[in-house]
Amino acid sequence: MKFKLLGKSGLRVSEICLGTMTFGEDWGWGVDRKESKKIFDAFAEAGGNFIDTANYYTNGTSEKFLGEFISAEREKFVLATKFTLAMRKGDPNSGGNHRKNILQSVEASLKRLNTDYIDLLWLHAWDFTTPVSEVMRTLNDLVSSGKVLYIGISDSPAWVVSQANTLAELRSWIQFTGLQVEYNLLNRDAERDLLPMANEFGITTTAWAPLASGILTGRYNKDANSGGRIKADNIRLTPENITIAEEVVKIAGEIGAKPSQVAINWIRQQSNSIIPILGASKTSQLVENLGCLDFFLTPEHLKRLHKISRIQLGFPHDFLRSARVREIITGGTDNLIEKHRK
Repeated sequence: MKFKLLGKSGLRVSEICLGTMTFGEDWGWGVDRKESKKIFDAFAEAGGNFIDTANYYTNGTSEKFLGEFISAEREKFVLATKFTLAMRKGDPNSGGNHRKNILQSVEASLKRLNTDYIDLLWLHAWDFTTPVSEVMRTLNDLVSSGKVLYIGISDSPAWVVSQANTLAELRSWIQFTGLQVEYNLLNRDAERDLLPMANEFGITTTAWAPLASGILTGRYNKDANSGGRIKADNIRLTPENITIAEEVVKIAGEIGAKPSQVAINWIRQQSNSIIPILGASKTSQLVENLGCLDFFLTPEHLKRLHKISRIQLGFPHDFLRSARVREIITGGTDNLIEKHRK
């Protein structure tokens, strides 16, 4: 396991992040404490130090388990948790990104995690009601108090992140160092605005659902005979997605790897600043998926996967990249300009 710097900070995080939404059985699925501990230990033994959870996960059980697991070596781990999602039905202030909920969520997470500080605090999802200035001022106060060391933002529009970090830079507040998005071979939407934005601001991206709810493991055929929770998620089981999954399986067979490892490595090799979040319901699943660290895909394999899963960037991206527009912008000198940035 190697390490990456988190955004523009000096914090070292492992190149794979352990997702712990499966820790706890409160939602009718997931794993018990014993298996959760085995998964956690397997990740730590592989050299991983980056752990991702949320206050909402399994009604707080995920945080409670992690509080126990890291207690003996708290300083070793980079522990990330989240706020935003409502913890009590019928109470409008038990969720959202306003100051009251951020502060009460952090205090509750600290108790469940049995720790004095959170290494990385994620805003879980944009609520479209709280001013950006209120969010950033509150997060800056938490960092100043020592209860939070770094901040990140998940599942939010690129314009929100851009506005937030620009405002924070102007006022000398803490800036987002991490971005969390869904990103995999079946969902490359983040390539339109979110990933380019993260690259411009020097933000590290963590990718959730790297296996697209299991479809990229090769377990599901064209008849969509699937089991478990994925069975109801028919929107993913389209002919196009099955074709992509079949190409992943084909490449895995050619190189003697598992389809899941191929899918994860496609993400890892898109950018040096993207970290896959791997969750698991069995220790064997995590160990198998960590096998992605043993190899890299060839340029030819990457080209095949890129081609079969390519998306249309749409306006204004395709318009601005067209040959005619580039010619007008540069006066016909586009091919003479060295582009040191993407």
